[in-house]
Amino acid sequence: MITIEEIGANIGVNIKAIPDEYKNIEINNISTDTRTIKKGDFYIPLKGANFDGEKFINNALEFGAVGYLGTNIESDVLIKNGAIGIKVDDTKISYLRLANFYRRKLNPTVIMITGSSGKTTTKELVYSVVSQKYNTVRTPLNHNNEIGLCQTIFSVTPDTEVLIIEAGMRGLGEIELISKYAEPDYSIISNVGTAHIGRLGSRENIAKAKCEITSYQNPNGVLIAHDDNLIKSTVSFTGEKLYYSIRDVEITKKEIGHSEFVYNKEVYDLNIEGDYNIENSLSAINIGKLLNIEYPLIKKGLSEYKPIEKRWEIEKIAGYNIINDSYNANPESMKATLNTILDLYSDAVIVLGDMGELGENEKVYHREIGEFINKKNKSTQQILTVGGLAKEISDEIKVCYTRNFETNEDVARYILDNIDVGTTIFLKASRSMKFEEILEILKKVKVGENR
Repeated sequence: MITIEEIGANIGVNIKAIPDEYKNIEINNISTDTRTIKKGDFYIPLKGANFDGEKFINNALEFGAVGYLGTNIESDVLIKNGAIGIKVDDTKISYLRLANFYRRKLNPTVIMITGSSGKTTTKELVYSVVSQKYNTVRTPLNHNNEIGLCQTIFSVTPDTEVLIIEAGMRGLGEIELISKYAEPDYSIISNVGTAHIGRLGSRENIAKAKCEITSYQNPNGVLIAHDDNLIKSTVSFTGEKLYYSIRDVEITKKEIGHSEFVYNKEVYDLNIEGDYNIENSLSAINIGKLLNIEYPLIKKGLSEYKPIEKRWEIEKIAGYNIINDSYNANPESMKATLNTILDLYSDAVIVLGDMGELGENEKVYHREIGEFINKKNKSTQQILTVGGLAKEISDEIKVCYTRNFETNEDVARYILDNIDVGTTIFLKASRSMKFEEILEILKKVKVGENR
């Protein structure tokens, strides 16, 4: 995988200080957590606001680590208990440098993805297509920061052909940092919306942050992005750019659990509803074409896509048909999913929660959701809201019954006492609302029992 000498060389240590008998020791795994460390691992202790991994170096050695990095080592290299300690100024930067070295060493094709919403869905759609032809590794779950980047890169094996990196951010400079060490060949921006506007202040700043994805991109690669004038006017990438939009598509079928559409004269299927899912799939189609994947395999990849946990996750609980899309929420994703629910599920009970990190205009953004529902003019069965901000949604709704609840327990109890078994219930909120609590309460009830 990687040797002690390669570790030293890529973090700037004096190679001559490493004893010859240690230089060629091969490391099979880089670990940042002594709770899971194994014999033969190399330990990189990370530091945060509330933790200091260097306090656990002795634990790492007890569990069999053959080496470690540290900022408090007395000399460039220290041999302790048969293991080698290497002094560095910053363990996180050293971790990133080693990840970049390993990325270059194995040299897979790197695809990097970001966006205000839909980036994880886009990543999974891209993976579903690309893995039809190539041995592919992708960012797991929501490990989309710089530490997740390193973990993902070190999960690559010599037979990996494509590496898909998801990049999240909470402020300017974070995506640029990931781009620096990922060095993408292809980059994808799913959209620029209002997620994190409370931190960044404007869509213009959000666009600037998202467009950092191309900062260290291969100039011979391609940027694939949502057809948005703000992205076009912000991005500085001089290489090939390819833009896509739902406007480029002819939707031929809209059904519960199924979408069919025509894009560039070819027909595709998704086993999920929603125009926004169709739009996200366009980047997967385009990357497939750029990687010379044949149309039947691209079509097969899209048809085999399945939503991941808390993203349009369908489950039968306590006799209800639950659609859980509560992993995250912002005004754009809220409207997009509501558009689908209101069009296809006319009798659904919709449960909406607070949207987070929207800044000083957060109440305005919530009222806009109520206005959007009014404009759809769908007399859906009921719209229930949870939280102080979500009350702004209920206060704005005029076209159907709505009610606001203070807690997840309150709305769950209302559902059990008032909603007929067999009803479809849709959940959408920011992750901080912990809507899984609603599901846990419902799961405690057996179908048919006295509620």
